[in-house]
Amino acid sequence: MTGRRARVRQYAAAVAMTAAATVATTLSGLAPAQAATSADYTFDAAGATLTDVRRITRADVAAQRGYTGKGIGIALIDTGVAPVEGLTSGNVANGPDLSFESQVANLRWRDTYGHGTHLAGIIAGRDTARNGFTGMAPDAKLLSLKVGAANGAVDITQVIAAIDWVVEHRNDDPRNPIRVLNLSYGTDGVLSWQKNPLSHAVQNAYRAGIAVVVSSGNTGGAITNPAYDPYVITVGATDPRGTTSPADDQVASFTSMGAAPRVPDLLVPGRSVVSLRVPGSMVDAMNPTARVGERYFVGSGTSQAAAVATGAVAVLLDRYPGLTPDSLKCSLRQSGPTVGSAANGGKMIDLDRATATLPTLCRAVGPHSTGTGSIQAARGTSIVTLNGVSLTGERDIFGPLKSSTWAAASKTGRAWQGGFWMDRPMTGTGWTTSQYGQANWAGRSWSGTNWAGRSWSDIAWAEATWNGRSWSNTLVDGAPWSGRSWSGVSWQHGTKGAWLK
Repeated sequence: MTGRRARVRQYAAAVAMTAAATVATTLSGLAPAQAATSADYTFDAAGATLTDVRRITRADVAAQRGYTGKGIGIALIDTGVAPVEGLTSGNVANGPDLSFESQVANLRWRDTYGHGTHLAGIIAGRDTARNGFTGMAPDAKLLSLKVGAANGAVDITQVIAAIDWVVEHRNDDPRNPIRVLNLSYGTDGVLSWQKNPLSHAVQNAYRAGIAVVVSSGNTGGAITNPAYDPYVITVGATDPRGTTSPADDQVASFTSMGAAPRVPDLLVPGRSVVSLRVPGSMVDAMNPTARVGERYFVGSGTSQAAAVATGAVAVLLDRYPGLTPDSLKCSLRQSGPTVGSAANGGKMIDLDRATATLPTLCRAVGPHSTGTGSIQAARGTSIVTLNGVSLTGERDIFGPLKSSTWAAASKTGRAWQGGFWMDRPMTGTGWTTSQYGQANWAGRSWSGTNWAGRSWSDIAWAEATWNGRSWSNTLVDGAPWSGRSWSGVSWQHGTKGAWLK
């Protein structure tokens, strides 16, 4: 195995091509796996289970060949991951909590919104004891970084800090180095990606060898920031229409398709996907008809689609660990057909073909973001407000922040120093024992800390409480999880498929 991986890395490093060029070639010493067949099925279109999604993407066939994401680390920057059944078998761990709720001991790391857990189940859920719940890459190692509070409130600088942390700590677990980053977040900021600080952050991850998977947005129009960046893998959602055959799939109406040349790279199932529920979370309390039994929840959005694609990337890395982010994108795009009439849009994923044939190697060549543009312009209308005070301008939650100073530190891996990001006391300084008292939860979490000194609007965190059913004292009135800020928040009825806005 070691020799094979080394040959793939050597070959991939030798490929030099013009921008957006793609080439298929034979790798010395690597033979394609034997072709397999996958039967097609019909299912209830009001709720595509992960069994259905795995059949649609042919992840089930890849698993039969032994490719399940093993040895691949995935960073999920979202609202946290709750230790619900299906995510407690030891392949999920907590990174730092950079959210506003990190200052409340009983909320730290908790998914009080319910979004991150839903995506985590799609990406890496596994539960063989009951009902065989299995995500796209059940043997991958998922690291959760919480940035969103119970109402979805988060500032763009918190997301940037989380990306920086992932880059600098990508090798903390040598057996499962972080190779994939899932970011179902987007703003409507129109700042060019060449100057956008958020683009600079994701490109730093890309340059570090991390494939960044981003949802395209749910407005049905322009692709959001940073999904419009050419170096990320931008994902839109399809409606499988109750069959595992791709022939009748359509682009989901809510998917932000943008316009040429920047359209979604991939289009994968994202409508009415059944994944794990967080009882008492915000979306659970607000959308009771989206529940499916006691354990599951139905959600639609490009967030769900991005989670499917993230798992697929991990599976392909399990097969070909030497692939670069560019080659991962090209290989997945070459694996599946075009969706419907979206001739200029994204391609579907076929992991049967992707793992049975030699990869498509490519390299993108072009300018990169400087990251020196306006932080406020990158926010767009995604503004967090607390006690009537809005977080705007060239600053983060602690005070003034100069984008050019941050960009230089981020590019050289110096934005984080211990638990400080850009000299801000954001989190703890190392790994601690597991949280929640669950022995089967991964054996360590990143330590937390209290934010020293005065922070934005003197947040009185001690007053925040969670009553087990809903957010009882919402301190932060930020942008909700919608196409304007976070992507993927249409929660549907589990049986009738009625849209819940």
